[in-house]
Amino acid sequence: MMIDPSGNTLLAARQVPSPNFDERPEGCAIGLIVIHGISLPPGEYGGPWIDRLFTNCLDPDEHDYFQEIAHLKLSSHLLVRRDGELVQYVPFSMRAWHAGESCYDGHTACNDFSIGIELEGQDSEPYTAEQYERLAEVIHELIAVYPGLSADRIVGHNDIAPQRKTDPGEAFDWQQLHAHLAAFQS
Repeated sequence: MMIDPSGNTLLAARQVPSPNFDERPEGCAIGLIVIHGISLPPGEYGGPWIDRLFTNCLDPDEHDYFQEIAHLKLSSHLLVRRDGELVQYVPFSMRAWHAGESCYDGHTACNDFSIGIELEGQDSEPYTAEQYERLAEVIHELIAVYPGLSADRIVGHNDIAPQRKTDPGEAFDWQQLHAHLAAFQS
């Protein structure tokens, strides 16, 4: 797995460009990975809805839940689907709109300095083995490319916005992720 240095994109990912991004603040280095969980509609997997949400093409008439979220301007750098497929929406060098109001280690506005990775899933349902394997591969590559990242600088959305968010949820197995990452060190 490789990151294309000219475009800051993951070569193994399907590219679905989102309009929901902007420049990172000048001099702001990437120093955090934020893990999210998403399913659209809630509890359903595999459809086109996440791509449509992040590209502002979600039809509010397709599902009652979409009426609540279709107007939102959101994005993430990557999505890891249940089967391990990777989808990239925003180049890593740019600021994706994934964290919202957030704080990490005394620094607010985590979008400025983080990479957001969505996992297709929900808080209470276990994520798949393919997702953990693929997520660890991606994180390993990101750490190799961005010196401000390390295995100690990976958090859940709930860690940086605890009053608002619960994802990736109690079903996310942090030990499994770190075991996969440790295997790269061997």
